[in-house]
Amino acid sequence: MHRGIFVRIGACAAALCLSAAAWALEFRSVAEPAILYDAPSKQAKPLYVIARYTPVEVVVSVEGWVKVRDASGDIAWIEKRQLSDKRMLIVSAPVGDVRRQPESGAPIAFECDKDVVLELLEAGPPGWAKVRHQDGQTGFVSVAQVWGL
Repeated sequence: MHRGIFVRIGACAAALCLSAAAWALEFRSVAEPAILYDAPSKQAKPLYVIARYTPVEVVVSVEGWVKVRDASGDIAWIEKRQLSDKRMLIVSAPVGDVRRQPESGAPIAFECDKDVVLELLEAGPPGWAKVRHQDGQTGFVSVAQVWGL
């Protein structure tokens, strides 16, 4: 009898793990410079100003406000109207190597410093993303060098 319980518990645990893997993170970018608050209200304490195009991870949405996490892990509230569906990535490595093809040995199209924001054009092959710099240059960056996916 105990064996049957353990089998059922194991099956439930496996199902939970599979459903957790199916959860996708939602990322947006800031449409305009915005004030982030410690609660979902303009009467709440302002924490800091976030720059236009900065990618943020959506934690939860509540009546016109969105709780977001930035690349440094800080959590705050922003008005929903100040977010864009345009996908941006931020370079998290000391130097981002953007390559001509999605291969680690491919020639470098351009390099960018940490905290530079790149527009996500499309997901590349596993481990890569096709991006565009604000000056128009495009290429592929390793997902290990950026945040916002």
